[in-house]
Amino acid sequence: MKWTFPNLRLFLSLAIITGGIYPLAVTLISLIFFPHQAHGSLIRNERGEIIASELIAQPFTSAKYFWPRPSAGGYATMPSAASNLSWTSGKLVRVVAERKTALLKAHNLPETTPVPEDMLFASGSGLEPFISPEAAEFQLNRVAAARGVPPEKIRELVAEHFVRGGILGENVINVMTLNAALDTLFPMSGM
Repeated sequence: MKWTFPNLRLFLSLAIITGGIYPLAVTLISLIFFPHQAHGSLIRNERGEIIASELIAQPFTSAKYFWPRPSAGGYATMPSAASNLSWTSGKLVRVVAERKTALLKAHNLPETTPVPEDMLFASGSGLEPFISPEAAEFQLNRVAAARGVPPEKIRELVAEHFVRGGILGENVINVMTLNAALDTLFPMSGM
């Protein structure tokens, strides 16, 4: 009994601090200094409706949009994961070959055309909203043709969504913000 009450008091104190005070403090600080990120980095359309998050890819399949990296989990947020197939897996080789064939066909390109790696391999989470500048350039003519816009205009828009990777990161394009900007600047009816 002599240890029960001090231990109980310690447990309750730590529970209040780590389960209540600390999370509240972190939440308040993030809401004050990083409100956009604290609310999920949401993207809104011109009517103010939430259409996406900058941080989670969606499955775009229409020719008028830039496509994100493939997803092993179908872009679902709850079971998000990688396929866990190794580089020596026959299934991975087949999946990548199928993706390459489908991409080249969708872009009307010959079989010898190189395809950017990030358009062939899924990300670790299956929700990666970023593509390489090479992947954006690969898709640029398809998007321009589907929207009836000169490729130079689309290239300028892609350049506006270029994100420098910093010292250790890669330079990328955020597909979600880019596609939202496409719909704002070059609207089309239907999906």
